Amino acid sequence: MVYKMINVPVEANYLQKPTFLVLILVLGLFPCYIHGFSFEFYALSCPGVEFVVRDAVRSAASTDPTVPGKLLRLLFHDCFVNGCDASVLVEGDGTEKADPANKSLGGFEVIETAKRELELFCPGTVSCADILALAARDAVVMAGGPDIQMPTGRKDGMVSMISNVRPNIVDTSFTVDDMAKIFSSKGLSLTDLVILSGAHTIGSAHCNAFSDRFQVSSKGNLTSVDSSLDKDYAEKLAKKCASSTSETVNFDPKTAFSFDNQYYKNLMEKKGLLQTDSVLFNDQRTKNLIEQFASDLNSFYGGWSESFLKLSSIGVKTDGEGEVRQICSRING
Repeated sequence: MVYKMINVPVEANYLQKPTFLVLILVLGLFPCYIHGFSFEFYALSCPGVEFVVRDAVRSAASTDPTVPGKLLRLLFHDCFVNGCDASVLVEGDGTEKADPANKSLGGFEVIETAKRELELFCPGTVSCADILALAARDAVVMAGGPDIQMPTGRKDGMVSMISNVRPNIVDTSFTVDDMAKIFSSKGLSLTDLVILSGAHTIGSAHCNAFSDRFQVSSKGNLTSVDSSLDKDYAEKLAKKCASSTSETVNFDPKTAFSFDNQYYKNLMEKKGLLQTDSVLFNDQRTKNLIEQFASDLNSFYGGWSESFLKLSSIGVKTDGEGEVRQICSRING
């Protein structure tokens, strides 16, 4: 059966549209039932699942404001590699988690907390993949971003291989073309790339992810700067990273823990932390969208709602393609 995708212009003021139009958009993107992937998947088997997950996220975020950014990044690294199947949560030599690119991931304890509680109330019912997707959605809400109704019914993958990681994730040296190619392979457009890069309105990066954008002399003086990086901002980064490349820096120097559109304003001021951030404003294909989102928070939120649903549905495994793990860090058997 073929389902029609409903395309809504990203410049639309989503938050002022009638509720039924938003519902049409969501239903157009994800029909109510596709091989077990649905909006009411746990309605009978575990009706409290969303409450449990949101409570776990809220509890963790209340004591550690970096948690939302970690959960959002965790979902990206999961979905881009072998689909949204929680394969990034599996521990062990040779798994996705063992790849150096995933060594700095966090938020695992939030997923495990929710899983343990759900196993008490609904044993063997809720997948780790669904918990991760819901937790990332809730992370955005906890940071002040838009809430989204999400379909569930994902199954957990039964394969997690380190060799699958590098060919499927964005490297900090990538051009817009490089990133667009990766995104296209996941069914995501150039517009999705700009919108989902807005995840960098929260979260942080280690200095070694961007320190090659400037050089510092033996006396600690900044001697050369990437021309797409504001000089004063580069000097602040150099001082922050002087002691160790393992130091972390917030993506957004102004509203680090708020899910807003400040990220796009930062790009316009040449304050994109990673090279992959800055190149988006330097490319005519993506510059206009950045300017639009920088000036219109509602437009960004509306675009985010659509693009996030697409992200969290990449390569979903359903009945017969996966399992429901008993423990998120270990494949059953």
